[in-house]
Amino acid sequence: MKTYDARDIRNVLLVGHGSAGKTTLLEAMLFSSGAITRMGRVEDGNTVSDHDPEEIRKGISVSLSMAPVEWGGVKINVLDAPGYADFVGDLRSGIRAADAVLVVVSAVDGVEVQTEVAWELAVEQGLPRAILINKMDRERASFERTLEQLVQSFGTQVAPLELPLGEEHEFEGVADLLSRKAYRYEGGAPLAVPGDWPDDIVAKADPYREKLMEAVAEADDDLIEKYLEEGELPHEEILHGVKSGFAEARIAPVLVGAVAKPIGVDRVLSFIAEEFPAPTERAPATVTSKGGDRTERACDPNAPLTAFVFKTVSDPFVGHITMFRVVSGKVRPDSSVYNATKGTEERIGQVFALRGKEHDNLPEVVAGDIGAVAKLSQTVTGDTLSTKEDPMTLAPVELPEPLLAYAIEPKTKGDEDKLSTGLARLREEDPTFRTARSDETHESVIYGMGEAHLDVMIDRLKRKFGVEVSTRPAKIAYRETIKGRGKGLGRHVKQTGGHGQYAICNIDIEALPRGEGFVFEDKVFGGAIPAQFISSVEKGIVKTMADGVISGNRMVDVKVTLVDGKFHPVDSSDMAFQIAGSLALKEGVEQAGVVLLEPITEVEVIVPDAYTGDIMGDFNSKRGKIQGVEQVGGGKQRVRALVPQAEVARYVIDLRSMTGGRGAFNMTFSHYEELPQHLAQKVIADYQKAKEEAKK
Repeated sequence: MKTYDARDIRNVLLVGHGSAGKTTLLEAMLFSSGAITRMGRVEDGNTVSDHDPEEIRKGISVSLSMAPVEWGGVKINVLDAPGYADFVGDLRSGIRAADAVLVVVSAVDGVEVQTEVAWELAVEQGLPRAILINKMDRERASFERTLEQLVQSFGTQVAPLELPLGEEHEFEGVADLLSRKAYRYEGGAPLAVPGDWPDDIVAKADPYREKLMEAVAEADDDLIEKYLEEGELPHEEILHGVKSGFAEARIAPVLVGAVAKPIGVDRVLSFIAEEFPAPTERAPATVTSKGGDRTERACDPNAPLTAFVFKTVSDPFVGHITMFRVVSGKVRPDSSVYNATKGTEERIGQVFALRGKEHDNLPEVVAGDIGAVAKLSQTVTGDTLSTKEDPMTLAPVELPEPLLAYAIEPKTKGDEDKLSTGLARLREEDPTFRTARSDETHESVIYGMGEAHLDVMIDRLKRKFGVEVSTRPAKIAYRETIKGRGKGLGRHVKQTGGHGQYAICNIDIEALPRGEGFVFEDKVFGGAIPAQFISSVEKGIVKTMADGVISGNRMVDVKVTLVDGKFHPVDSSDMAFQIAGSLALKEGVEQAGVVLLEPITEVEVIVPDAYTGDIMGDFNSKRGKIQGVEQVGGGKQRVRALVPQAEVARYVIDLRSMTGGRGAFNMTFSHYEELPQHLAQKVIADYQKAKEEAKK
């Protein structure tokens, strides 16, 4: 593929709810432009962009993919973002790489949750937004109903540029409201045959042309006065208003089509090539120097290199494939670049454009273009590539925190190293996937955006790294403490001939305020226990507290005072006094009374007003305490509550179910509180049962 000037490049992200037709649209774009000779189908698992085995198996996109499309002398880098909530990380990354978004909406299902999510993210980034109403050929398709939903959801900036010629099985083409031409598709041809408007569409088109004029007028202060005075706008001013309003993200033009046919796809490509902004038309990017100074960097191939890594793919054969957007400068094959984020140099081999899983070598990747490179050793998603002489960084992608946790372990003994390597590689590939080792529960834990997300990660572990794993819900890190005071005698005496064991210690224990941890005090008088064995008593107590006494959870907030004891000049030893300390603690704890503490989290939920009551009721049922409710704008409210972690371990699934995916939340640890007795008994019983089974 040849090198294109930035003025002839369009970086477009396809967004929308799952199954709206984004992947099929990209397939149709490649077919209509002649890049492929036949269209694949998502159902058959043979599309260009959905090539991962997980995508083929599930029939959905699970990661960001791309393919360049050449049309009318313009190179269109089309990014296909997943449409399901579990994979929102790739949606956010794709938005950072694009200059505009095309929102794909089903004419059957209308505006759905992820359509709204993608729209809001594009608004945050100030990206122009166009809309394609797809599936006009399907049963129950309705242009009018879908357009009405779009206006209700996104406002009067939604402006139709096209009308469908027929609906459902009679859909045959589109009518252009600007040119007053009809475009029909005969015999499955990908290119339209232009003609005059049919008589029956003239009256139908007038109200929509009126909507278009209103949207254009509302986006321009000068035009609104003219429109109010004259009730009409000249054709040239409508054309100019649509172009400038779209470029400034004040108008969202609406196109129609049935991309599986493919009807309307050539019109979409022409609109992108002619009306979507080139990288040179976007505002300069803000970069930060090593010293923290900020400046702007325009899209200039002659400026120092600044490139943003927006996606990393881990390939078992090729290694890392790094996808990047060049903001300024250029990336050439067989050269060196500097990772300004990590402070390390990287060697560039061949640079290429990705078309699904296929590689198309490039002579260079210039400012404004998107490219890929293999086998960078240190670079991951969110890093900035630059020159060593001018190491500027771009802000990383803001990603949501993964909050669904699974404990994970290899099914085969000896696969621990392979599992560790695989998890690290997957973490580099997908920043919304996290791993951790819990010192309290002694589990390896993986965190994801939802069940589907973690399911995909587990599949990739097996396919890419040959590790089969078992998973279960991650344990809650309960803690043990005591309610009052107690005394304990630790006696470990074994003298049966030969070198024996002899250690006796007396302790007092008492509860400390929450969060104080552990205090050990020595009050032994007269050398009843030699100094070297006093630390042994403490060591035995600390070790027992780490494993807990009744539930396998760490004991905290306890003061132990060593008051007396006995030793033998020959038979006493470090280990004997460790055992005596452990026995003394267990006896003292039994007197003082053990209780379990549970972790309490602070949960903050943002939901549309209509769901506020449901959220509060659900928190109450989860033993939560509402801390406050406040309006945050946009018809949404923020609900804050303190809720036991055990009750919200699967809250990402609960919230999605309650709000239809329209709620967002974050969760942070707050403090520990006493667990109600009936729940504590269950935790203890489960631990004792597991302990007995482990002995068998």
